[in-house]
Amino acid sequence: MKQRLYIDTSVFGGFFDEEFSEFTKPLFERIRKGEFILLFSAVTQDELSPAPENVKKLVTGIKVENTEFIETTDESVDLATQYIAEKVVGQTSFYDCLHIALATINRADYLISWNFKHIVNVQRIRGYNAINIKNGYKQLEIRSPRDFMNYEENV
Repeated sequence: MKQRLYIDTSVFGGFFDEEFSEFTKPLFERIRKGEFILLFSAVTQDELSPAPENVKKLVTGIKVENTEFIETTDESVDLATQYIAEKVVGQTSFYDCLHIALATINRADYLISWNFKHIVNVQRIRGYNAINIKNGYKQLEIRSPRDFMNYEENV
């Protein structure tokens, strides 16, 4: 069974960013090859609507059979709101929280992000997962694209 990855908006932009492309491009190559199912949310779609054309082409170039579209629900809004209410992050991070809630509720194997301030951050991950567990969800693995590199063994 293929692992299901929820990728937030920062990763799409990272494909074209000099600082992040070294690790983002191989991840998208693995997605293109069908190694993973990409969970693509309405939130990500909305956030990418003002993106440059090259980012939009990256999105539309992903095969439909390798994606699963997920909608924002009242359950995901409630969970995102709880992350803020319990001060995992501040009020201005609602959409970051919504990404995490959507990935959690839709049982993503991993949420992948380049957002180290609000998402890929050990203290925040502990906070998100404490709330997830309290609400009966499983812990969410939150990583950066760097963690998805294939390192070939030199034999």
